[in-house]
Amino acid sequence: MRPLLRRASGRPEASVERGAEAAAMERCGEAALNAVPVPDFRQNEGSLTSTLRTLLFFTALMITLPVGLYFSSKAYIFEGTLGMSDRDSYFYAAIVAVVTVHVVLALFVYVAWNEGSRQWREGKQD
Repeated sequence: MRPLLRRASGRPEASVERGAEAAAMERCGEAALNAVPVPDFRQNEGSLTSTLRTLLFFTALMITLPVGLYFSSKAYIFEGTLGMSDRDSYFYAAIVAVVTVHVVLALFVYVAWNEGSRQWREGKQD
């Protein structure tokens, strides 16, 4: 048997009444959730796909390009062609990799900016 709860007035309240209040609160919460409109993401599916492709492309560039240019410039340009020492070639290859990272980031910002303004213009014309 459930114990009786006391109200501030001192009158005992049955646990059955408490259960009815909780059920009413749940129905009220469900009604409030049903009143919130569900956004239709199918309209934006093309723009989301385009954005994801752009992000994945630049992520792959950010990983492969600096690392690839670091090792290839170290081996072929600085040590092979220019005949630099091992220590100097590490230094200059690192500079090439850092500059590459900055170029990829700048390209990403440029593409994202243009893509966002293009989508904004298309949405504005509708």
